[in-house]
Amino acid sequence: MSTRLLARTEAAAPAPVRADRSTWARAREASANQLFLVPVALVFVVLLVIPLTQTFYWSFTDFTGYSADVKFVGLSNYHKVLTDPSMLAGLGFTLAYTIGTAVLITACAIPLAVVLNKKFFGRNFVRSVFFFPAIPSIAILGLVWGYILSPLGSGVLNSVLQSLFHAGPYPWLSDDTLARLSVIVVAVWGGAGWHAMLYLAYLQSIPADYYEVATIDGASARQQFFHLTLPLLTPAIVISNFLLMTGGLKVFDLPFTLTKGGPGYSTYTITQSIITSGVAQGRYGLASALAVLFTFAVALVAVAQLWASRRIERRVL
Repeated sequence: MSTRLLARTEAAAPAPVRADRSTWARAREASANQLFLVPVALVFVVLLVIPLTQTFYWSFTDFTGYSADVKFVGLSNYHKVLTDPSMLAGLGFTLAYTIGTAVLITACAIPLAVVLNKKFFGRNFVRSVFFFPAIPSIAILGLVWGYILSPLGSGVLNSVLQSLFHAGPYPWLSDDTLARLSVIVVAVWGGAGWHAMLYLAYLQSIPADYYEVATIDGASARQQFFHLTLPLLTPAIVISNFLLMTGGLKVFDLPFTLTKGGPGYSTYTITQSIITSGVAQGRYGLASALAVLFTFAVALVAVAQLWASRRIERRVL
């Protein structure tokens, strides 16, 4: 009995050694994989964590960027930001621009993608035409549209309206309301094609069998769109709106090249406030306070948007 027990013990002895080697191999493999994250972590710390910490510190000082003599001013910079009319105007237009472009581009891009997904003569050329505005820099588009929407009688749009309908000239960029609408319309024109291509890529991944079954069941084109296409496009809608919201909150180039933030502060943006009212005038402390508030606002909007999108995805899909 004891001999058999000893033999079994000796046979089973190598098992812990193999287990230890396997555990060591897995740990070594995990460590090797984590080493690939070190460069990314270093870039994250150098380009984001350190500047953000420095900006947070400067927001409580009177730092001008020209002198090392810095004094602690408490919440004074934050009080100036929240009471400065130009910065509040910038905040208001930035929010209006972000929400307006996100809603309008989504409303235009989805039907456009559905149309471009159908077979017709010259389809690839039409797709290229709609995608073209996404190729040049948005600053160049702003300069071109500034000539088209010039409030003078020599502006392209005013000249066309005058020759066809004997109407105008209209102050497209010199009236507060028209200037805001002009900036948003140009942004929609420039972004709808790119986001339509995004929706088109998702549309092409939907199996055609779904539509064949829906057609056999007697569903109309409208019913197929609202009960089949739109729910299956939910992941694309989430991604598109996330890009539109984050891009809209940090917009600078289009309003600046089109209206320079005017007339007055009607098309002033938060980013323009940080650059022109803070950095350009040597008020780094004030600009830092605005940047900190802006960073928290963007993070809050991004988290809220992701939370709402995931709830919609779970409910629809």
